Amino acid sequence: MEFYFPTELNEQIAFLGCAVTALLGLFIFLLPGSCLRLSAFQIGEIRPEGYGSVRAAGARYIGLGVLPILLAQEWFYMATGVVLALGALGRLVSIFVDRGVTPQNIAFFLLEGVLSLAPLAYVFGYI
Repeated sequence: MEFYFPTELNEQIAFLGCAVTALLGLFIFLLPGSCLRLSAFQIGEIRPEGYGSVRAAGARYIGLGVLPILLAQEWFYMATGVVLALGALGRLVSIFVDRGVTPQNIAFFLLEGVLSLAPLAYVFGYI
């Protein structure tokens, strides 16, 4: 089995969005404490179950990013885009409801929004 890299620019953009998602998931998976600090959690006494939960979330992002890359099907690109868009929506709700207008929250919202746009724009034919 050989590695498939898309030849068309529109699919390459979706591919790269999924690759970045998988890399972020790998970062969360490998460095859960750093990710918690970056997300403004105060790190105190964390039991192994807490780190396990964070690593599991990172593994989900890895799966979301890797699946469309491996299978190159539009449905998988769409699933990744929808999940990331819902994450951005949750971040947006937090900005308004939780008074979370902070540089980190806005940056994460923009990151999730951009990463969701790449596969969704490809699937729906905007790029």
